[in-house]
Amino acid sequence: MSHRGEFKTPGGKLIAVELDLVDGELRNVVVTGDFFLYPEEALPLLAGALENSPATLDEAGYAVRVRDALATGAELVGSSPEALAVAVVRALRAGADTEADNDD
Repeated sequence: MSHRGEFKTPGGKLIAVELDLVDGELRNVVVTGDFFLYPEEALPLLAGALENSPATLDEAGYAVRVRDALATGAELVGSSPEALAVAVVRALRAGADTEADNDD
């Protein structure tokens, strides 16, 4: 089941993430939004930074992974690693809420 989370950076752009949760890890991560990334070809770095991450990390843990991936020379404009981390946590919470509703 795919989970989706979004975050709009105050004064900035929307960043969103879709992911599957498999065996307690983030899988099939896709990052979208109206932010800018230079070079554009670096977009897989964002998803790759999160792929196979444990679902138990907090926002700071996800942000560190994204920041480390961007350290290769890519620049995220209009958003931030922290904003993407918020979107991930929201996706995981939304997924947990959906699963809890299905348990009823």
